[in-house]
Amino acid sequence: MTNSRPYAMSIAGFDPSGGAGVLADIKTFENNGVYGFGVCSALTIQNDKEFHNVEWIHINTIIEQVQIILKRFKVNYFKIGLIENLFLLQQLILFLKSVNPSAVILWDPILKASAGYNFHANIDKNGMKKIYENITLITPNIPEALQLFPSTDAENSAEKISKYCNVFLKGGHSDKEIISDILFFEKEKITISSPKILNGEKHGSGCVLSAAILSNLAKGVEMEESCRLAKNYINQFLSSNESLLGYHTNLK
Repeated sequence: MTNSRPYAMSIAGFDPSGGAGVLADIKTFENNGVYGFGVCSALTIQNDKEFHNVEWIHINTIIEQVQIILKRFKVNYFKIGLIENLFLLQQLILFLKSVNPSAVILWDPILKASAGYNFHANIDKNGMKKIYENITLITPNIPEALQLFPSTDAENSAEKISKYCNVFLKGGHSDKEIISDILFFEKEKITISSPKILNGEKHGSGCVLSAAILSNLAKGVEMEESCRLAKNYINQFLSSNESLLGYHTNLK
């Protein structure tokens, strides 16, 4: 019997609470009809409220984890989350492209944990160009966009980055009643809006949203529609309960 689901791979940190990182990505993949492979890039000591420490996985070990999966399975869709530094991120992306030049790579730039732990304080803006040019989509939130490309506002930052790759600017950090995400895709700017969800703060929501986008892309859905469907999925996740850990439930 052949596999009827497309494959996607998450290369991300292990969060013991299951709310973020590779565990959250796998839950999202599976719940969106995609078979998910998980590669660990870091072991974190955290729960939904506290982040104490991180133990980084060596880049060679990360690549070995990827290689043994690719030895058996044809994977075209990859999501990269938490990684030790941007030089290693570049190495990883170039490796993925070397084994699969047509790989669709989504980078969710986790620069700071929601509990306050700062992963990448200093960013080489010039060196980022090589990363952007080799990925399909980057999904920063407002603070991340401003950190990646300092500018007058996050939208301007995202627009600058979009000269090199597609950008999905997550608007969840806004205090407005209507939350607007903005997709910069093929020189177009597409706004996807929905009402802010009361008590909707969730640990790992950025991981879930980006994994949902990749799930849709893996199923052959076009970029704009993939983002719209992912927006629907994350809204259901955010409204699933009032705790910081959201539930993954099937969309009808």
